[in-house]
Amino acid sequence: MTPAELMLRRYAAQGLAAEAGRIALDYFGRRESLGVTMKGTQDWLTVADGAVEDFLRARLSALFPGDTVIGEEGGGEASDAVWILDPIDGTANFAHGDRNWCISIGFLLDRQPTIGIVSAPSLGELYVAQRDEGATLNGQHIVVSGADDISRACIELGWSPRIPSQRYLDMISRGYAAGCSIKRAGSGTLGLCNVANGRTEGYAELHINAWDVAAGIVIVSEAGGWVSDFFAGDGISKGNPILCCVPALASQLSDITGIT
Repeated sequence: MTPAELMLRRYAAQGLAAEAGRIALDYFGRRESLGVTMKGTQDWLTVADGAVEDFLRARLSALFPGDTVIGEEGGGEASDAVWILDPIDGTANFAHGDRNWCISIGFLLDRQPTIGIVSAPSLGELYVAQRDEGATLNGQHIVVSGADDISRACIELGWSPRIPSQRYLDMISRGYAAGCSIKRAGSGTLGLCNVANGRTEGYAELHINAWDVAAGIVIVSEAGGWVSDFFAGDGISKGNPILCCVPALASQLSDITGIT
């Protein structure tokens, strides 16, 4: 794929993210329209999830018919050029009126995370990154924090119902014992973005799906962060653990989380 073809995809995804954000915000402002259901324990679904994914899937398929699309709600098949979508990441937040949610559009070329677009319209934030081109927030270049002291680090630890609760609690305990400040905000995608923009020093989750991280991995990497090899093995189809952080703390956080 030529540089021009990649640039076209990045600009197209930015425009689609803006349009998708307007669709999502319309639903967010009318909570009675959300039609909330549950796919499983703490696995929320709203009408907005389907509407945003349908919009993005249709537009991307029309613009780039040779690419495939995988979405959280509609599934799909991987290929050498695949878009991976999370129409609303942080759906529980979205359904409760919490503004910490986003739309994630990731593009993998030859299994390598290559383009990442994350729109958090209720926060007024748009993250854009392309491999070897850097990362931006609202057009401004971003880099990870320069922290190198674990006792001054703020770490977000995401929770997954697919992992035994005790493993999660043990990870939290190790983090506190090391001196970390620990939080959880309910959006894995924004958790990665917050490492990229220096708001936190690390994000980890013992199991997470590809649509939650495909865009964020590009953003963190291009902001200078260290990221575990999420797409190893069956990461695209079955998910994997994720750890991203400032490079100086990678070894210590790997010990705390058990993620390499």
